[in-house]
Amino acid sequence: MLVQPYLFFDGRCEEALTFYKTALGAEVTAMMRFKENPEPQQPGMCPPGSEDKIMHSNLRIGETQVMASDGMTFGGKPEFKGFSLTLTAPTDAEAARLFKALSDGGQVQMPLGKTFYASSFGMVTDRFGVGWMVINPLPMP
Repeated sequence: MLVQPYLFFDGRCEEALTFYKTALGAEVTAMMRFKENPEPQQPGMCPPGSEDKIMHSNLRIGETQVMASDGMTFGGKPEFKGFSLTLTAPTDAEAARLFKALSDGGQVQMPLGKTFYASSFGMVTDRFGVGWMVINPLPMP
């Protein structure tokens, strides 16, 4: 069984994909706009002017696939509540780089620092409202 996150960016998906490519070195492996849908759109299914919005995309961050879309409403204020995505960094320097990149335009919930379980751990909500936990874990005893 495979579980993968699917994020709806409420009209800001392309902007988010560009940000994650720069901030995390992510790779967009698939992207389809609403106008590229091979099946005719049902009347009223998407708001007028949404032809260039992203119907579906696939983003690879390290070894993880994250799917994303603009969704079906385009108010520009996505809400991501009740979860965070976790980035495991191989070094403290990489954890600091990732944390700084995600913090740009975002809000730090817990500054990056040492804990009893990690040499680096911090929590940030990025500019799109997605929660991230960045960690360089200590070896398990």
